[in-house]
Amino acid sequence: MVRLGITLWLSLLTLAGVNANITNIFALTNKQLYAENLAEEQYLNVSKLRSLAVEFFDHYSNVSLADISLDLNVNAGDIKCLADMALLSKDLSSFKYWTLKMIDSWGLLPSGVLVGNWWDLGNFDECIAIDHAVTTFHSIKGKYCLSKLALAPSVSSMMVIKTAVCFPASCSAANMDTMMRRLFQTLLNVEISADKQIVDEATCQTAEKKPYDGLTIFTIVILSIMGALVGLSTIYDYFFSQDEKTLNPVVKAFSARANSRAIFRIVDTKSNPNVIDCLHGIRCLSFIWVVYGHEYLVAAKSPNINLGDMLTWLNSFYSEFVLHGIYAVDTFFFLSGLLLVLIALRSMERTNGKLNIPMMYVHRYLRLTPILAFAILIYMKILPLLGNGPLQGSVNFDNYSACEDTWYLTLLYVQNVATNKLCLSHSWYLAVDMQLYIFAPFLLIALYKWGKKAAAGIFILMLLLACCLFSIMVIKDLSLGAQGDESMRKLYYATNTRASPYLIGILFGYFLHINRGKEFKLNFFIALLGWLVGLSLIATCMFAVYGQNTLPIVEEAFYVTLTRIAWPLSLCWVVFACMHGYGGLANSFLSSPLWQPISKLSYSAYIFHMFIESLNGGITRTSTYFSDYQVMLRFWSDFGFTLLFSYFMHILIEAPFAGLESLLLPTKRPSATPAAVAQSKFPEVKTSAKESAVEETPKAIPTPNENEFATDPEKTAV
Repeated sequence: MVRLGITLWLSLLTLAGVNANITNIFALTNKQLYAENLAEEQYLNVSKLRSLAVEFFDHYSNVSLADISLDLNVNAGDIKCLADMALLSKDLSSFKYWTLKMIDSWGLLPSGVLVGNWWDLGNFDECIAIDHAVTTFHSIKGKYCLSKLALAPSVSSMMVIKTAVCFPASCSAANMDTMMRRLFQTLLNVEISADKQIVDEATCQTAEKKPYDGLTIFTIVILSIMGALVGLSTIYDYFFSQDEKTLNPVVKAFSARANSRAIFRIVDTKSNPNVIDCLHGIRCLSFIWVVYGHEYLVAAKSPNINLGDMLTWLNSFYSEFVLHGIYAVDTFFFLSGLLLVLIALRSMERTNGKLNIPMMYVHRYLRLTPILAFAILIYMKILPLLGNGPLQGSVNFDNYSACEDTWYLTLLYVQNVATNKLCLSHSWYLAVDMQLYIFAPFLLIALYKWGKKAAAGIFILMLLLACCLFSIMVIKDLSLGAQGDESMRKLYYATNTRASPYLIGILFGYFLHINRGKEFKLNFFIALLGWLVGLSLIATCMFAVYGQNTLPIVEEAFYVTLTRIAWPLSLCWVVFACMHGYGGLANSFLSSPLWQPISKLSYSAYIFHMFIESLNGGITRTSTYFSDYQVMLRFWSDFGFTLLFSYFMHILIEAPFAGLESLLLPTKRPSATPAAVAQSKFPEVKTSAKESAVEETPKAIPTPNENEFATDPEKTAV
């Protein structure tokens, strides 16, 4: 079936033109084009073709060294492969069961290649389970690989037929590549370029497990120690502690019982006027948006039988909700700046304007870094150990082996400027936010000392940075949709181009701070106008470019620059309306206490949601079908396991280290003296004894067009 099937494909490509893009090729699915371009006898010939496995073993019934190696200098591995292949061919002639399993596990030429079905994964488990004992000391085991055949040299690398092959494990990928290359050349009567690799060792797997290296053992040991500490502390808390208040602070830091209480404790936010209820809902919805958007990236990498439908989806109205998930990161930059100002200025009022900047940095670093450090180890060393499948490693969002060289840049929060090989790609937000946080104390001091004059200066700074983004795009002709690292590094990962939402959050936080306790009386029409403007800004950001695949660089620069200002401005109204009684149903939804547990887990969930998506994507064993509903089904399972896994990571790593950090570096909360209140430039408002400890979160999102959208989580500790 392969021979004329691929010949049919090549003839189609010739008719379409070698330089045709993927959209033009999918246009050939029109039934009229079928009738015009394909002869009837070609269809009849296709139905008579045999499977690729049968073609292969028929062609190599008498295999020789020349068949398995292009190199004249054969090695011991080549000779061993030849012996196993010869035995396989011999036993196949007598229909031995193990040889039939090897043939049976091969993939076929996929049906529906004209609509984007370019995968046949065969039977992964059947192949790697083969273990035929030849002698006491030698057995033939199955080796599963994916063979790739490009449809035409100048067509997108995405358009390759991928089908499973199964060989003796003694054969290397180079041996398989040589044999498959010669088979295709014989069947198709075409010369395949030497630089086109048909079988890659990276796609090959066997049942044999590699021994753990030192770092893997270290990761397992350190996680086991943490688990033992949590387990022992929990047992002590449950059986020997009379009262939570009398529990030893170190034991309490590790106790899963105590930390679970903190997660699931629903706080009545009405008792504390410093808490902005709706931020929990905004944070959680943005996180859900991030995870949902990433599911489409997993779907794009999956073996869909209808990949052509994804091109139609890219132009659909619904796709705008996914492709513009980039605004989730702007939401978190906005929240980060807002909460920092609200908490820091209150602290400065109590200390007569003093701000312990070094301690701010230390608190921030110690709160964010432990779980990030563990995440690097877990992604590198634990993810490959969990589950297996034909796509293991190919559905990952990153090449986690890069962590071996760039892990320290990630822990220093400079990976967005220091390297193009990000260890965990979604950690770029943490780097940008940390860099903005380092700069923020100087803005806080300016706001405290000079008030509105400093606010005007921050506003001008925000406009200048927006102009800088516009200029970079126009002068250097850089588009967010451009391929390559330069566009992402200068437009997406750069701190200066991402600062606008953060600075707007700071300005809005300052506005809320100086108007604490003030009631805003808005009539119905003013409130309605506010919602119309806010929702119009949101709709403009998301749908202004609907139906336009490309924009002139000047128009795109205007769009990118202005939407990074418009989106946080719309959030300003949402937060303001919810705080002052004009939120209606939106406030009821966003301020629901049910968001609180997810909000507390959001940092851990953000860090590890890609872990769950990569794991579940990698264990796929059959072809999938792309549709919005299918992605939604995948999303709910991944989201549920993400929350479950993040809960374990929270009580295992995040909460214990946060508890130890608060013990080692306690945050002093001095009470305000009358003199300090008198000297304060802000009106004094009576609040509850407990200051707001609202947590922030951010996350990250790549999309099917390879633009990564981002956001991340962190805790504010000032």
